[in-house]
Formats: sequence, C-alpha cells, structure tokens
Amino acid sequence: MKYEAILHIPMSQYAFGLDETHVVYRLRAARGDLKSCTLIYGDRSCRRTPVDYFYAEMEKVCQDNLFDWWEVTLETHIKRLCYGFRLVDQMDESTLYYGDQFNDELTIDRSEYFQLPYNHRADRADVPAWMQDAIVYNIFPDSFATAEGMITGQPTETTWNGEIVRGKLGGTIRGIMENLPYIKDMGFNCIYMNPIFVAGEYHKYDLIDYFHIDPAFGTDADFKELVQTAHSMGIRVMIDGVFNHVGWKFDAFKDVFEKGKSSEYWDWFFRLQEPVVIPDNMEDYPTYECFGYERMMPKTATDNPAVQDYFCRVGVHWVKEYDIDGWRLDVASEVNDGFWRAFRSAVKAVKPDCALIGEVWETASHWLDGSMFDSTMNYDFRRHCRRFFALQDIDAQAFSSRVTDMLMRYRRQVTYGQLNLLDSHDVSRFLSLCYGDISRMKLAVLFQMTFVGMPCVFYGDEKGMTGVLEEEYRHPMPWGNEDSELQSFYRQATHLRQQYPALRRGDFRMVSAQPGSGMVHYTRKAAGVVIGVMMNRADKPAAVDIPGEILWQEGLQCDILGAYGFVLYRK
Repeated sequence: MKYEAILHIPMSQYAFGLDETHVVYRLRAARGDLKSCTLIYGDRSCRRTPVDYFYAEMEKVCQDNLFDWWEVTLETHIKRLCYGFRLVDQMDESTLYYGDQFNDELTIDRSEYFQLPYNHRADRADVPAWMQDAIVYNIFPDSFATAEGMITGQPTETTWNGEIVRGKLGGTIRGIMENLPYIKDMGFNCIYMNPIFVAGEYHKYDLIDYFHIDPAFGTDADFKELVQTAHSMGIRVMIDGVFNHVGWKFDAFKDVFEKGKSSEYWDWFFRLQEPVVIPDNMEDYPTYECFGYERMMPKTATDNPAVQDYFCRVGVHWVKEYDIDGWRLDVASEVNDGFWRAFRSAVKAVKPDCALIGEVWETASHWLDGSMFDSTMNYDFRRHCRRFFALQDIDAQAFSSRVTDMLMRYRRQVTYGQLNLLDSHDVSRFLSLCYGDISRMKLAVLFQMTFVGMPCVFYGDEKGMTGVLEEEYRHPMPWGNEDSELQSFYRQATHLRQQYPALRRGDFRMVSAQPGSGMVHYTRKAAGVVIGVMMNRADKPAAVDIPGEILWQEGLQCDILGAYGFVLYRK
C-alpha cells in the first residue's frame, strides 16, 4: 500500500455537510492502489464506551494521473461524528486510517479519530439551489444592443453631476430588455451584466456613483423594468459589483484630492501621500494604491468600517429596491475576507438566495467555505478547454486529470455552482483560440453544457464572434444570421441541458479518457436517468459502442464516430 499518497483533511472539501442529514466524506489514494475503502463512523457523544460504530462502503469517483478519489454521501441523523477509514489494497493488505495515523485496530478512545464536531447549519456552504439550473448569458452592456436586434455602434457622451460619462458602441439597458426574447429562445435563463452604474469610461469599471444607472445606458427606471420583465420570463438577473476600487471622479476620492489629509475620506483609500497627485501620463505609476497600476481606479480600504458600511448599503440597495438575483464581485481576491463576510451577511439577510460570485482566476478554496462566496468565475475551466479542445496539446487522460481537479477541489455544492466560462470581457474569444475552427468550438461548448456547474456564454459567442485583443473581443454584437450553424448548435445544447435534470444536477463520472487519445466518454446521472457523452477530439474516426438511446449526434455512422464528432445518449 502506498501510504504516502493517502490523504484526508477533516472539515474541508474532504468532509463537509450538504444539509442536516447528509455528509460527504472523501479520501485520496494512489491511482489504482486500493481495492476498497470503507468509512467507519460513530456518534462522538455516544453514552456507551466503546462507541457504536457503523460502516459505509465508499466509491471510487475520480482519478487523475497520480491519485484516485474515494467518496461516500452519508445519510445520518448523527450531528457529532468521529470517523476513520478501513483501506484494502490490491494485494489484500489492509490498514485503519484515523487521526492522521495508520493503525492495526480500532481504539476505544473516541478522541483519537477524525472528527466532525458538529454538522452545524451555519458552517455549511449554503449555495442557492437555482444556481444548479442556471444557464448564464454574459452581457457587456456597451457592446450588446441599442434596441431589438440592433446596435448603433456609435459613441455617446453625457454628464452626471457635472462629470462626463461615455459610451463607445451604443448599448443600452433598454436594448438588453428588448432582446430578452432572443436570450430566452437561445435557452438562457439568467443574464449577468458587466458594470452598469455611473462611471466615466465605456467599460464602467471606474465608478462615480454606485446608486444609479449610468445615463449612457439609460435610467434607474429602465433597469427596474428590465429586471421585472426578465423575471416575468423566468430569467434571473446578476450584476457586477466593483468594490475593490472606484473611479477617480468618485466623490470621496475627489474630496481627498482637493483637501488632502483634512478630508474625512482620507482613510477610505490605500497608501495615500500628501499632496495626492494623479499622473497626467497613463504610463506613470501613481503614488496611491490602485487596481493594478491604473491611475483612474484608486483602491478602496475595505477594511475601514465606514467603507465596508457604504458598500454593504450598495449591495443591499440593488437587491432590496430592484430585486436582482446575484452579484458578480470584481477583483474579489484582492479584497479582505472580513469585508466579504460582512457583505454576504448584509445581502443574504435581504435575499437569502442571492448569488455571490467572486472573480478569482486561480483555485478559490479560500473563499468558498460558505462564509464569503457561493461560487467563483471558473477560469480553470477555460484553461483546460483551451488546452484540450482549442490548442490540442494535451490528450484525453490529461484533460480528465484536470476535470478531476475541478470536481474534487471544492465542496460538492460549491462545484455545482461554479461559473464555467470559455471567455469573458477580459480574455480572447474562444473561437479565436480555436483558430476559427467551429468543429473544435462545438466540442468545447458541448462539454460546457454537459459538465457540472453553471455554463456562462459571453454575448456573441453563439454568433461566432472572434477577437484576440480587447478592442476586438468587445466588438458590437453582430445581430442577424439567426440560423447559423454555431447559433443553432448553442440553442440545441442549452435546450438539452434544460430538458434533462441529469445534465444540471447529476453525478459526473468519467468512463474513458485514454493516454494518447482524443476520445472522451463521461456520464451524468440523476434520479435513475443516465445521460452519456462521447466526443472524438481527433482528426481520425474512432470505433464506439453506444450503450443507450441516441439523443443527439454529429459524425456518427454505424459504430464509427468521425473526427470531431460526438454522441449524446440516454439509458
């Protein structure tokens, strides 16, 4: 037995409550090493000594190139659990693993076992249930629409309390509302909009006023009507919260610029020096902390109680007055934890199922213990799809290993709420990464629509938008050509996800992903229904055996799956 590979961490993604009566336990072992893994558990407050122990067989649910992951979802009314594992390897060598030690027999001392002291409701990651069913359409407001099926592509300029605010391409809130039927027809039931509050530039990340819609986009009344209309159509609405920094025309920063240390807002910002100087040259480094080194976006001191209170009021305002369904939180990893805990408490007190999604580009376990975010933007999903589908520089086994990492690194309920994106307003269009090859793009989209988590599509991807540079991937929406090959593909994929709960809520199992191959076969299972997916990301056809009723396929002839072909089946 390869003892050095065995890992279990109590009160983490290896041991966590789902609800009052279900607890998930996981154990990692060397790939192919164990023949069986059994959870041994008991009530740590049992009145008898030794404790009454119970046994639950665990299932090997995932593997990567090095490890296997074993898992069991335990149904029990015991709230205080002591537990360990019985491990048996392929040579029938066995051991008992508890309390971070390997043992030959159970002990009567209950304190020596792994512990889940109490399956407390306040400590569970309580992710809004609707997120598992969400199919998200990400709209960059300036670039999307001026009215139904059109965008002017023309710049706009107006003022707000004497400050100039700009648009670049003519997108409006009313344009989004008038195109909700298009969004619904495409199979999306949630929209996420990049910033819409008053700000100087077209992207609206340089905030001036957090309590009003930017006049370049419309009015507060327009936004209220948008949310109400969307809700009447079964579409949820999420907006962008930019609290790590403000714009240099934000009243508090203007006050600091004018008054220096005598300003009541001096402590609202980081690393200020007197006098406060805003560089004229955008290449010069400012003498105050910013988002990156962007002089127009001074960083806020979110550890200051006054700043925290201000932004918590912002968070509550848009939930309470406009009934939004979620916040995507910008530059979330650079804001202090205490702020996010306070923000979560404030917003959830008003609307418990309001989604909080952090912009974290790396592994985000730190923020996903249930005290801060419900979810994060899953940029790793994009990275792995880029390697396998677009660049094709990893094989099926390597891709499967990366999939395992995405499945096992967080608590299960958090994984099912991850925002899985292929691109966004910050990165190149995925079709450009595919060198314009729609067949590669379609396989990536199919995986996105059949994987665990919330698929998130950036506006225009369904219409084949490309772009490597910022100016390109934020181009205006190319309205028209509603029945293109790619758009029809997106519509079919989203509608299948809506039709089959297994594709949204089901268990995920990788059936086959061999080294040196581009063939991937996996299943989703819920309520006794199994939906399987086979895809051949390769230039050569491959023989396949379809073990169920075919729901959708491209490139299948008899039992041969052509290059870049796929099959969805049900059994």
